[in-house]
Amino acid sequence: MGQQEKVSTSLAGAVGEGISASLAPVDAELARRYPGDPGTRQPVHTVYVPGDAFDAGTIRSWGDEALASLDEHAPDAATLARVLGLPGGLAEAVYTRVRAKLEREPVEDLRVDFEDGYRGRDEDADAARAARLLAEAHARGTAAPYAGIRMKCMEASVRDRGIRTTDVFLTGLMEHGGLPGGLVLTLPKVTYPEQVTAFVRLLEAFEKAHGPDTRRIGFEIQVETSQAILAADGTATVARMIDAAEGRATGLHYGTFDYSACLGVSAAHQAGDHPAADHAKAVMQVAAAGTGVRVSDGSTNVLPVGGTDRVHRAWRLHYGLTRRALARAYYQGWDMHPGHLPTRYAAVFAFYREGMEAAAARLAAYVARTDGDIMDEPATAKALSGYLLRGLDCGALDDAEVARLTGLTRTELDAFARPRRGDLTATPR
Repeated sequence: MGQQEKVSTSLAGAVGEGISASLAPVDAELARRYPGDPGTRQPVHTVYVPGDAFDAGTIRSWGDEALASLDEHAPDAATLARVLGLPGGLAEAVYTRVRAKLEREPVEDLRVDFEDGYRGRDEDADAARAARLLAEAHARGTAAPYAGIRMKCMEASVRDRGIRTTDVFLTGLMEHGGLPGGLVLTLPKVTYPEQVTAFVRLLEAFEKAHGPDTRRIGFEIQVETSQAILAADGTATVARMIDAAEGRATGLHYGTFDYSACLGVSAAHQAGDHPAADHAKAVMQVAAAGTGVRVSDGSTNVLPVGGTDRVHRAWRLHYGLTRRALARAYYQGWDMHPGHLPTRYAAVFAFYREGMEAAAARLAAYVARTDGDIMDEPATAKALSGYLLRGLDCGALDDAEVARLTGLTRTELDAFARPRRGDLTATPR
């Protein structure tokens, strides 16, 4: 061994101690505001079904309609690959997994809608029925991994109705066994942080009414107005909304058409890839980064219905928008029609399968600290693990193949990617 190097210092230990003491409030603030990813599954989509149309067979009927659309318009892997331009060599694996997904778990996140999509005449009865049906689905094991309602917003004209529907729905769940895991509430058309605070107070009052054992309820914030992105004083409102949620916000969901209309975008150009949409989602993404709040893309209103040529055009559009969103780290979106499910899952599965081997190799090299043509840092290893875990969660990848390629167990992947936090009802594993 060589001679040990002499190490000298000039500062007294009190200097470091003083600096640490001065930064203690900042340390606490960082830990509070930026706890990191919650370490739970994020659904790849949200399906909206009007509260007056929702019934016990809704999820299965969406899966069956999606399968029927595949049977009619893309009966084999080669046809779907040709229509969508699937990467070479992936067609069979993607097609097989899409069909299996539609048979096993066609909907990952269900929102019973009591806002824009609702046309019923008895909202109380429909909200109570939604609670009963969701509770029964959980008891049977047939519920979507995530489910809940979108109530009306906190604006004055509909505020009382939104509060009452929330109360009826949550009370119905309590009467039918309690608040289930995967419960999601969506607060739409938020323009001011004070509306978020008001909703927090509503949920606190409900929890207090049902006692200390009531689960803490989280909710999503829908970004559908320009004021939600930029406040009158020039600040990013959405960042203040996350803070106003007092740790209860689980997601930010972009509302494609309301937001576009708010900015005066003509109907023909209202889409998820419009520059106005890109700006809004970029602000949402930066505001949410590190907070544990997930960002979701919006929807397309071009439905895959009618003749085969028309369905194929709609599929190509939806597939392209979904792939575009995934590349921009928007891992969730809205699906408005059963015909969107085949292309949602085809896009998601292709995204994860085409990058699986490269991501696994980079992660394995990082773990082994072997030489390679890319030198990755801990943050990149976290992203690589997160990528593989998302693929596993949705069914694009299998545990066995990821373990074979990385040499890591699911638990070890989790340790790289997802520190755990909280127990909000909207974030089950």
